[in-house]
Amino acid sequence: MTKNSRSTAVAPARPEDEKLGIGASFAYGFQHVLTMYGGIIAVPLIVGQAAGLDPADIGLLIAACLFMGGLATLLQTLGLPFFGSQLPLVQGVSFAGVATMVAIVNGGGGIQSVFGAVIVSSALGLLISPIFSKIIKFFPPVVTGTVITVIGLSLMPVAANWAMGGNRKAEDYGSVANIGLAALTLVIVLLLSKVGNSTISRLSILLAIVIGTLIAVAVGMANFSKVSTGPIVAFPTPFHLGMPTFHIAAIVSMFIVVLVIMVETSADILAVADIVDTKVDSRRLGDGLRADMAASVIAPVFGSFTQSAFAQNVGLVAVTGIKSRFVVAAGGVILVILGVLPVMGRVVAAVPLPVLGGAGIVLFGTVAASGIRTLSTVSYKNNMNMIIVATAIGAGIIPIAAPTFYDKFPEWFATIFHSGISSAAVVAILLNLLFNHLKFGNSENASVFVAGTDRLVASEVMASLQDGDRYENGKLIDADGNEITITGEVPLTPKASEH
Repeated sequence: MTKNSRSTAVAPARPEDEKLGIGASFAYGFQHVLTMYGGIIAVPLIVGQAAGLDPADIGLLIAACLFMGGLATLLQTLGLPFFGSQLPLVQGVSFAGVATMVAIVNGGGGIQSVFGAVIVSSALGLLISPIFSKIIKFFPPVVTGTVITVIGLSLMPVAANWAMGGNRKAEDYGSVANIGLAALTLVIVLLLSKVGNSTISRLSILLAIVIGTLIAVAVGMANFSKVSTGPIVAFPTPFHLGMPTFHIAAIVSMFIVVLVIMVETSADILAVADIVDTKVDSRRLGDGLRADMAASVIAPVFGSFTQSAFAQNVGLVAVTGIKSRFVVAAGGVILVILGVLPVMGRVVAAVPLPVLGGAGIVLFGTVAASGIRTLSTVSYKNNMNMIIVATAIGAGIIPIAAPTFYDKFPEWFATIFHSGISSAAVVAILLNLLFNHLKFGNSENASVFVAGTDRLVASEVMASLQDGDRYENGKLIDADGNEITITGEVPLTPKASEH
């Protein structure tokens, strides 16, 4: 009795509250950092170059994004009253705003106008977050499973681009060497995952990246020569790139981006909650959105942009099975350190992108697989869930398969639907409302789409069967064990006539 009481006392109330110890937490946390590092530095690189910043300022922009990503991750995972979902979610600069921020820069506003637009639009997002937190009842498995699946699928082009080398203008982009290195890293991940030792298996992504990098060094595909170039310590200075400026057009366009980010963050929170197998109510969802928006308001002060949960790290939680939020918090500490120690960031930046691409195939594929698993729990009988899933996934795949599909549409529309994740989320939510909440006008009979989800047996076949007939190993057997000859045009599928 005493023993059971003691074990119950130390067991975490929620899976995400498990504590693995400092060493293990930082090891798994570093794996999270490696997983999202390429994505978090890409945004400041793109925006900084568009703004015409010199390499030194771009370096500080990257450091600021790492620093703020770390602080935002700590806020999201550890939480404060009314802020933070307390889930294993890594935060970082959102890709959703890249096109809009570049457009603001090219429109003459400069990077200062980007900072101003981010501050105001994120503050508006913070004000409306209670509204978003009330929509959780509109995210049943038919919606969340669809969105999770599309999140994984939408990330596959990122993994493929990394595997090919990352730089489309490079001569070796898509070379056999790059793709071969990615494939080798993928094989290492699979082999390490098969190892009987649970620790090695859980660290398979990190170990595969380290081993892949060492192999790249040995064959001359990794370059660490620039690690010693630049300052060792550089704390992000407030308003280093100038005071923010505020322009209505820039603010409106960024607010649309913020709405997209809030939709994606809601999906990520629900996705990781499903993977962790923990409960998320409207209060917890609202706390997560407020953490997102609060971090986004502060980010421009240090030279960073809108913050959002990184979907690829949701996949890492699924792959490793490490559900502890303290592991991701350790990753947040590492990001803060990288933000004030650019030399550390340069070491991580030297990891070849093909290595990250090989690991990314497993990570991003796992996200899609998690969505498919969620969809397998959905009932498709006598309802329209099948057409909801089909249409929403189709809408989510369109911008992935044809990135220019919405280029001729109004900017506000293209901003929302250019993201496959947002497209799938919007369509899935609207169709779920139409068919599962606003049931007036729904047909009592299943549509052709629903009918196709169940097995059908022709009435002629059923009429010809007698008591005791059964179908075994591809043969129709009668009650006495004799084989019955099958003739005619009507096919018989396995188990179709089992009684």
